[in-house]
Amino acid sequence: MSRRSAKPEVSVLRLLLLWAVMMGFLTALGFRLWNLQVAQGMEYQRRLVRQSLRSVRLPGLRGRILDRRGDALAENRPAFCVALHLEELRRTGGLSRTVDHIMDTLYRMAETMDRPLDLGPGDVRTHLGRRTPLPLVAWRDLDETAVARFMEHAHEFPGAALTVEPVRVYPQGDLACHLLGYVGRADIEQLPESDGEPERFHYYLPEVAGRSGVEKRLDGVLRANAGGKIEVQVDVAGFKFDEVSRREPGQGRDVVLSVDARIQRAAEAVLEGEKGAAVVVDPRTGDVLALASAPGFDPNDFVPSVPARLWNDLLKDERRPLYNRATAGEYAPGSTFKPVTLLAALESGAIRPDTRYSCPGHFDLGRARFRCWQHWGHGSLDAPHAIRYSCNVYMFHAALASGAEAVQEMARAVGFGRKTGIGLDFERPGLVPDNDWKRRERNDSWRDGDTCNLSIGQGALLVTPLQLAMYAAALANGGTLWQPRLVRRIERTGGAAQEIAAAPAPVGPRWAPRNIRTVREGMRDAVNAPDGSGKRAALPGVTVAAKTGTAEYGPKGAGLKMTWMIAFAPFDDPRYAVALLVEDGVSGGTTAAPRVRRLLAQVFREIEGLDGMPLPPPVEAPAALPEEEPA
Repeated sequence: MSRRSAKPEVSVLRLLLLWAVMMGFLTALGFRLWNLQVAQGMEYQRRLVRQSLRSVRLPGLRGRILDRRGDALAENRPAFCVALHLEELRRTGGLSRTVDHIMDTLYRMAETMDRPLDLGPGDVRTHLGRRTPLPLVAWRDLDETAVARFMEHAHEFPGAALTVEPVRVYPQGDLACHLLGYVGRADIEQLPESDGEPERFHYYLPEVAGRSGVEKRLDGVLRANAGGKIEVQVDVAGFKFDEVSRREPGQGRDVVLSVDARIQRAAEAVLEGEKGAAVVVDPRTGDVLALASAPGFDPNDFVPSVPARLWNDLLKDERRPLYNRATAGEYAPGSTFKPVTLLAALESGAIRPDTRYSCPGHFDLGRARFRCWQHWGHGSLDAPHAIRYSCNVYMFHAALASGAEAVQEMARAVGFGRKTGIGLDFERPGLVPDNDWKRRERNDSWRDGDTCNLSIGQGALLVTPLQLAMYAAALANGGTLWQPRLVRRIERTGGAAQEIAAAPAPVGPRWAPRNIRTVREGMRDAVNAPDGSGKRAALPGVTVAAKTGTAEYGPKGAGLKMTWMIAFAPFDDPRYAVALLVEDGVSGGTTAAPRVRRLLAQVFREIEGLDGMPLPPPVEAPAALPEEEPA
């Protein structure tokens, strides 16, 4: 009996144990399910949302570039676009049906708006293949008629929307093109950071960045520091089905330049049809009032990107329209350099203002003969008359008396041989040759003949038109060499503007009043005396002081010349300093001087309000080359 009664007890125990194990398992499973669904459910949900979010960067509105009076030189205009939200145009039954439906919609829209369709099925397939939540832009920069037709029939095209994009424009065409520069599509790595921290985006809407000129130099100011951002939630196919958040883009700051559009226009007008440059500076502040280079280009052609054919044409053009001659061109200055030579001799004590030298038309140095431009000579001259008549022989004597080092040091003191600090791309420093340079580059030592060539702005000496303009301003104001000020003010949205103060150059000349007065009076007489070398720059009612320059270049005997004039006016209270270059002209007195005259006449008529100032006729090439012309 005892053995029989034990079997049920064992079975019960086994059942109880099995029940306990099953309950433990179910309890553990239940707890696990609860933990996954409840305790960790929110975290998994957040991860799922994050995986389905896509961030899109919205470009900020680029700031304007204004002239000193507030006239727009670069700004933005709205461009109306039509885009398709493809998530609303999907069709079941495969990709082909969706593509066919989208193309049918596009064809009908093209007919309605009477605009050609540049998209094809391949473009639609590519856009769909990218699984981007962004709409497909079908037409950009529509005219008013096309916009009106679309809006009238918009209800017929579900999924289509009218959008607005800012487009960079230069309302005054090619005016100041080398100064302003141009923009192009921005690279992703160029995008500014938001709040000092880099942000990651899945998609970027088109944005432009400065590629040259002021657009490039101040790109970080003109572009918004913090771009906009939208976050959208997408489905498994990558289509947008909800917008989660939006941060509106910021706006770049406006930049106010020192340039006066009226003076800039006058400077470009006198260079029309030529290769050359003209720079106008305020000698009281160093403000760049005009910076012109000819020929030029239209920066509107570069927005949003320059067509390959146009770019190649610009690069192949022998006139080099993309080349900023004002800052990147290095030229021999010719006789515009003679005030440097004279001031070096005066400041060193080698000569006095009344020191006289005789000019028989040539200067013999050993077996070499250096000629004056006036082959029959100028006779006996003092320092002011040497400037007035631009006598080469006087400068040979003065330079040899002071020594080459004095002339070289004076050249560097007025800014030659180094960049001005204007901050534009590709600015060149020029060259002041000396003994070290000649040993390094020519494997030879400096000779007196080199000093003679240097004294009249020839030889290896190179300057830029901007450097000559700042030097002319220093002659005008009595010895202050300014660092050129191109930007006067940076506007701040909702805050005080940032003023950019005028600043003298780190190193400048120190001239005794008597010595600079000697040079200035010589420059005045060069224009206003009947026999002055720059008489073609004379203006009625305004006393102009100037110095011409003619520099030969190229193969000997080729007759190629760079023609110059530096000038300032009015003589007693200078407000404008000018440097003007015309490549391949006749001479400084024949080619450059009349252009300076017309430029200054326009300035005094429009800026100074001298309505009675007669405007000289447009400058034309001389019918025949003169036998002799001032240097």
